[in-house]
Amino acid sequence: MPDLLVNLLKLPSLDRLADEGINIRRAQPFEITPVREFIEDNFSIAWADEISVGFANKPVSVVIATRAGRVIGFAGYECTRRAFFGPTGVAEHERGHGIGTALLIASLWGLRELGYVYAIIGHIWHLRSHEIFIPRVL
Repeated sequence: MPDLLVNLLKLPSLDRLADEGINIRRAQPFEITPVREFIEDNFSIAWADEISVGFANKPVSVVIATRAGRVIGFAGYECTRRAFFGPTGVAEHERGHGIGTALLIASLWGLRELGYVYAIIGHIWHLRSHEIFIPRVL
């Protein structure tokens, strides 16, 4: 599967989705349990394990989306390898509102804050759809 290299010097601003009651922010260390439970319930234990690494990083390299205080999406960076984005996911019933895009952009900004100029998005499963999506976002 191909990887995608992203220039972090040309990132768009972060749309916070506040008008829809969605908050995109860096997770706090004490939120590891609800975030892991969300990932295990909606995705996989393996992804929850990967995200645990992000909670051990200083600063925490996990971004979450919340609505009314509940986790509805997540994204990690520097969880698998240095400068790598992922894993990421949004609750099925919350998809289509730009949450995944906001999580991606917030994570890429986090990598830029760590001093990286490029990020790697690994294992692009459906490159054709990402070839359309990524340039539009970035």
